[in-house]
Amino acid sequence: MRAAAARYGTAGSLVLTALVAAPAGSASATPPSPEAHGTAVAAQRAEAAGIRWGICAKAERLPATLQCGTVSVPLDYAHPHGEQIKLTVSRTKPKAKAKKHGTAKGTAKGKAVARQGALVFNPGGPGASGMYFPMIGVMPEWKRVAAAYDLIGYAPRGVGRSAPLSCQDPKEFGKAPSSAPVHPDDAYKQERIARAKAYARGCAARNPGLRHYTTLNNARDLDVLRAALGEKKLTFMGASYGTYFGAVYATLFPTHVRRMVFDSAVNPAPAQIWYRNNLDQSAAFERRWADFRTWVAKHDKTYHLGTTPEKVMENYEKVRDELGRKPAGGKVGQGQLHAAYLQAGYYDDYWPERAKALSAYLKGDPKPLIEQAAPERRAAADDENGNAVYTAVECNDAPWPTDFATWDRDNTLLARLAPFETWDNAWMNLPCAYWQAPRQQPLDVRADGDELAPTLILAAERDAATPYEGARELHRRLANSVLVTEREAGTHGIGGGPNECVNGYLEAYLLEGRLPVRRAACAPHKEPRPESGGRAVERPRAL
Repeated sequence: MRAAAARYGTAGSLVLTALVAAPAGSASATPPSPEAHGTAVAAQRAEAAGIRWGICAKAERLPATLQCGTVSVPLDYAHPHGEQIKLTVSRTKPKAKAKKHGTAKGTAKGKAVARQGALVFNPGGPGASGMYFPMIGVMPEWKRVAAAYDLIGYAPRGVGRSAPLSCQDPKEFGKAPSSAPVHPDDAYKQERIARAKAYARGCAARNPGLRHYTTLNNARDLDVLRAALGEKKLTFMGASYGTYFGAVYATLFPTHVRRMVFDSAVNPAPAQIWYRNNLDQSAAFERRWADFRTWVAKHDKTYHLGTTPEKVMENYEKVRDELGRKPAGGKVGQGQLHAAYLQAGYYDDYWPERAKALSAYLKGDPKPLIEQAAPERRAAADDENGNAVYTAVECNDAPWPTDFATWDRDNTLLARLAPFETWDNAWMNLPCAYWQAPRQQPLDVRADGDELAPTLILAAERDAATPYEGARELHRRLANSVLVTEREAGTHGIGGGPNECVNGYLEAYLLEGRLPVRRAACAPHKEPRPESGGRAVERPRAL
């Protein structure tokens, strides 16, 4: 899947020990793995230490209303007393001392809201940081939830200041302008193969502990964070890739889950992780790209880009061809154009500004396009770091085809039907073909019976980044899960967004534990208006 870029306490040692001790009198019990034992040891240690909250480091670029701290976790859970790494964590400063599970002043509705402990959030990636998450408590859609919970953000291992990964010089990673052929020739393919091999070598050379950056360890880290927060059970919301390691957590630690929200779910079937999921994602982006062009054509009186999706495509390709000959401002080539318009496939609130930029360029004004598509120098290090974590986790998580002929066959066939995203996605993931770190088999995500508490899955029917079938598959695998679908919509990450129906289900679950029976549906949120602006809080690009 795509990386984030410009992209959850304990009842004491007795409960934790139960994770690593066989049931008494059970001759057939499976001995605990070293990693399971290591997780229990690390969680006990974190519960005793807690988190020392203080001023956030300047590098976090967070407001003074937030506090930050760290949680130590083992680099290798098979050796819990070995090398430790620190994960950065954030929260909003407590406004007043409040008894846990007591009451706090309500929101606009004026109702008292029961305090319910910590709500941990992960925005996806792999490679995205959730350190910003506590800031959303001021937004109208989140005020009631923020009144009930301590909003907890954190940077997973490898991200930001949490034992960061880097695979190449950020200046090289963000080099612009760049080309992006839709149907690459053999010479270009050989160039990208060489770059993928060099990137894989760079990741291995720069990061001695590279093999420990996995979804399984992200899930284990989450349980240690739960313990450090003093929570007996975890309340967690994951978006995009965050739904996958949330599902892995629910499989590994079902009795530690209080409430869990999966927003825009990754398909967790082991055969899908990660090669097949990326092919499915590329196919889904073609449909969403068509949705964007249909919307632009509907508003031809505003943008003058054509009254049909086909005509809009002609104008896009005209801009693309011109940028191939002469990059805008010396910074925006075909690669930067594609990256900017790929965001329109993630979030429809980008549609007005992207359409406006395309229209302005064709009228002789490249400034809006440059402002939206040119890489930001100050973001280069963050972008490179996010991509390094993305690559490490996905390459480590599962087997990948190691013969480029397989990639060439599959992506050439797919690009005939879905040219917009296919090869760009392939190049992003190609280092996994040449990865030096050991691979592992994906966990068979599932929860049967009543061991796992009821969970909530949110999904938009036309989501491109995490196609809808992923939500259906997760729903099938997790007993007592409920799937809420936003019909005929495609924005990626719908919880706390513009759809009041979706937010109603989310609030009812987080605040009261109340869910519909098995499935529910919401009408789509309103389409963006022409010339309207985006959201007040910038979304990280996830998965």
